[in-house]
Amino acid sequence: MALLNLAGISKQERGDSILKDISFQQEALNKMAIVGETGSGKSTLLKIIAGFIQPDSGEVFFEGEKVKGPLDVLIPGHPGIAYLSQHFELRNNYWVEEVLLYTNKQTETEAEKLFKICRIDHLLKRRTNQLSGGEKQRIALAKLLLTSPKLLLLDEPFSNLDMIHSNIIRSVIHDISTQLQISCILVSHDPLDILSWADEILMMKDGEIVQSGSPVEVYRHPINEYVAGLLGPYNLLSASEVKYFLPELEINEQSKKALLRPEQIKISSNQEKALNAVVQNQNYYGHYSELEVKLGDKILKVKTEQGSYQKADTVFITLSKDDIWFI
Repeated sequence: MALLNLAGISKQERGDSILKDISFQQEALNKMAIVGETGSGKSTLLKIIAGFIQPDSGEVFFEGEKVKGPLDVLIPGHPGIAYLSQHFELRNNYWVEEVLLYTNKQTETEAEKLFKICRIDHLLKRRTNQLSGGEKQRIALAKLLLTSPKLLLLDEPFSNLDMIHSNIIRSVIHDISTQLQISCILVSHDPLDILSWADEILMMKDGEIVQSGSPVEVYRHPINEYVAGLLGPYNLLSASEVKYFLPELEINEQSKKALLRPEQIKISSNQEKALNAVVQNQNYYGHYSELEVKLGDKILKVKTEQGSYQKADTVFITLSKDDIWFI
């Protein structure tokens, strides 16, 4: 039996459809990410799963039992599901250990382990008004985890964080999954946050799930440009342009466009088997650069870890037929 089962969830607000017939399952210990543009219904979906918003139709089942909404119970929320909002709050000017003790259902040893995992064991003697935003977020998270949930819902946990605190919370979420054995659903806009973490990704648009699959599947084989764009930069080539790269490849000229990620176009030192392109721009990202190169009338994005380039430099690029994906 699946840990979580959504069947036909729909929701309207002021006559607009926020969610349309959402159905999916999540197995225990599965790490699921939900990705979509602003307004696609991600946060509303999380709140319905948690029992904080009543769906207009459909049902949510957690461990085989229906999750009741606020119209069905006096105090909304399911005890086995923890939801961390983007707008979490902590009582001001309280000792951190006081805030945590109010909800603790764990032994002292278990709580100490949890505090270490959340990277807050050194903050217990501080007051809540002495904390940074990232520290407050991790304390709010620990407070939820002290209730011993089996499913953790995280709504944009990386937003409004600097690089240091973003990396910390990323490590915390990883350890929650592996060390505490808690299933997670995470909403994020940043592909770097989810591709290396998730077991399954749900792609949402206008209140519907438009594609689901493993990170590799949705990144390499997106169903359309919308999905492709949410997970990073890409190139689109017509069938005739692909033939220019790979003349031996049999392609119907009426084929859909080929999608290629920047790292799938290679810079080669072998001029005989490559095409000449001219560098238009270089964006430097530390361990790699993203070039904009001109091939005929086409501007292509190329990711490379090789050297440094100047505008008007000539580079030689190649493409493998195994990387071709038509949308």
